[in-house]
Amino acid sequence: MSATNLRALLDRLAAGDLSVGEALEAIRRMSFEDLGFVKLDHHRAVRCGFPEVIFCQGKSPEQVATIASRLLKAGGPVLATRADAQAAQALRELDPGAVYHEAARAVVIEPEPRCARVGLVAILSAGTADIPVAEEARVTADLMGAETRPLYDVGVAGLHRLLRYQQELQDANVLVVVAGMEGALASVVGGLVEAPVIAVPTSIGYGASFHGLAPLLTMLNSCAAGVAVVNIDNGFGAGYLAGLINRAIVGGPKGPRP
Repeated sequence: MSATNLRALLDRLAAGDLSVGEALEAIRRMSFEDLGFVKLDHHRAVRCGFPEVIFCQGKSPEQVATIASRLLKAGGPVLATRADAQAAQALRELDPGAVYHEAARAVVIEPEPRCARVGLVAILSAGTADIPVAEEARVTADLMGAETRPLYDVGVAGLHRLLRYQQELQDANVLVVVAGMEGALASVVGGLVEAPVIAVPTSIGYGASFHGLAPLLTMLNSCAAGVAVVNIDNGFGAGYLAGLINRAIVGGPKGPRP
């Protein structure tokens, strides 16, 4: 259930088209839906400003499509993360408008026309190998209504590449910095900007990076103020947080809705 759907329900109640009992029953049905293998939280869009997101890993394509169909019925949009080709195909069969962002491993379905993107979230990757996680963050922030600007392969092995984009860094309301190896890029960016930096360690690196533990610890120990850290490879979490911060900046506490 989206805020738009809830408002329409309340308008019908105010107009006398629904009784109080009928409205209560409709709201009760909207709270969550038990499909046996999943309990869909249809109130999340009202509480948090964005519908429940489908994490496809561990789910069959049929389960993913079933969840998406119920989310679309409730008003959408749909974001499916960690989607493989089979899950993407199932969603395209459900809705021909589904867009598979292969690099991000994410599928987006927007049942309504896209709103104008506002504010700016810059998405940085240290290396090309970090782009899949960066793209997951970019797709998420974009769907949450932010204009996004990717700045990829600007890691500390060649800092002149990053410094070329100082104006873009200053223009951003939020910056998502994705890095593997030793994860130093987040500290560097944090020392250049006044906007909040969301650091994302990736599991990219040689053995001593311990599948992302080394960059995670580097980012947690950053000497730059204004750097917050999400979990290893969690591009979705970083993009979501960036989207929330951007909304608060450009549109007040609740911001514009997609």
